[in-house]
Amino acid sequence: MTNLTQSAKPGKRLKITGGGPLYGECEISTSKNAVLPILAASLLTTAPVTIHKVPDISDVKNMFTLLRAFGARVSVSGDAVTITTKSIRTTSPAANVIERLRASILFMGPLLAREGSVTLPLPGGCRIGSRPIDLHIQGFRALGAKSVTVNGQVHAWGHPLKGSHFYLRFPSVGATENIIMSATLAQGTTFLEGAAIEPEIDDLINFLISMGAKIDNRKSCIVIEGVDELSGTDYTPISDRIEAGTLILAAAVSGGEVRLHRTDATHLKPVCDKLMEAGTEIFPFGGSLKVRGCGACPMEIVSSPFPGFPTDMQAPFMAACCFAKGKSTVNETIFENRFLHVEELKKMGADITIEGNTAYINGFGCLHGAEVTATDLRAGAALCIAGLFAQGETVIDNIYHIDRGYENFEDKLLKLGANITRLS
Repeated sequence: MTNLTQSAKPGKRLKITGGGPLYGECEISTSKNAVLPILAASLLTTAPVTIHKVPDISDVKNMFTLLRAFGARVSVSGDAVTITTKSIRTTSPAANVIERLRASILFMGPLLAREGSVTLPLPGGCRIGSRPIDLHIQGFRALGAKSVTVNGQVHAWGHPLKGSHFYLRFPSVGATENIIMSATLAQGTTFLEGAAIEPEIDDLINFLISMGAKIDNRKSCIVIEGVDELSGTDYTPISDRIEAGTLILAAAVSGGEVRLHRTDATHLKPVCDKLMEAGTEIFPFGGSLKVRGCGACPMEIVSSPFPGFPTDMQAPFMAACCFAKGKSTVNETIFENRFLHVEELKKMGADITIEGNTAYINGFGCLHGAEVTATDLRAGAALCIAGLFAQGETVIDNIYHIDRGYENFEDKLLKLGANITRLS
C-alpha cells in the first residue's frame, strides 16, 4: 500500500540492464493529471474532502505543501488524504514549490471563486515549451475578474464572479479545469465552449458534482450553474492512462505478455489502436487489459488533444521506434520544445533527425546502453523504454522527473521481469 507520509525514495539515478520479454501483472496507479486538479478543488469548500488511492509521487507531495500554505489541514492515512480548509490564505509563501510545479496554477480558480482574490508566482514544471497562462486569465476575466502580472506575480481579483459565455480558442486542459472550478461558485450560469475533453476533465467534473456542483458536461459545451456553496465528499480518482500506456508500450516492444489491472480501455484507444496497427494484441476484460507484444515496428505518430494521440506518450513511442527496423515519424503539434530527449537517445545510438516539429527516426533494430539524463517527466519514461531493450547497461540521471509522475515505476517494471535498480 502507498504511504504518503514517507519521505521521497533515496537515489537520483536508475540503472537498467537490457533484457528479454516482460511477463506478469501489476496495478496501474491513480492518474497524476486527475488527482492534482482534484486536490486544488478541495479548497472550494470548508467541509472535509477525502480522496482515496492518492499516488505517492512528488507532484502530489508538493501539492500538499501548497495546500497547507493556503491554510488547509492535510491529514494522510495510508493512500487516503483528508483536506479541511476552514479558513484560507490567498497568497502562498511557498514560492519555491510553485516555481517547480506547473499544477500550482490550478489553485487560482478555487481561490478566486471562494475568496475573490489570489496572488501567485508564475508556475513552473517541465521545460517542454511555452505554456502561457493567458487562457486561464481570459477565462477569469470573462467571469468578471480583473488581473495584472507584476514582477512574475499574477494578481487576480473579483467578487462575486458572474456566469458568462466563454470560448477557448485552444482546448487547454489546465484552463478548462480552472474555469470550471471558478464557475462552480459564480452567480448565474457559465457556458464553456471549446473546452478540453480529456478523461481527467470528466473526472474533475464528477468530483465537483459529488460536492454539490451543478455541471452539465455536453462535451461541445460545458454548462456550469453556480451554487452558493459546496459540500465535502469521498472520492477515488481515475487510473493513470499515461502510466498504463507506457507499460503497454513496454510489453509490446518486449514481445512479452502483461496484464494491467485498474485500466480503462476507452481512455487508451489512440495508444492501443497505434500498437494494434503494428501487430500487438490487446484484450480488454473488466477493468483490466492483457497485452501480447510482437516487438517494435515502424510507426507514424501525430500528437493532438484528446481523443487524439496523447503528447505525453510521444517520447516513449519515439524510443520504441528506435528498435524497429525501418523509418518512423513523430509529429509533435502541441509543445514546441518536446524533443529534448532526442539528444539523450542519440547517446544510445539512435538515428533521429529533427525538422521543425517533426522527428524522423531511422530504426535499425537496436540501441546500446549509455549514461543519459531525464530532461522532463515523459522523457524519463522514454529513456526507461530505451534502457529496457538496449544492449548492455543504461544509467538514467535526474530521475526526480520520473518520480514527479510515475508511482513506484521501477517496482512495477521489476514485477514484470525488468532488470532495473535505483542507485544512491
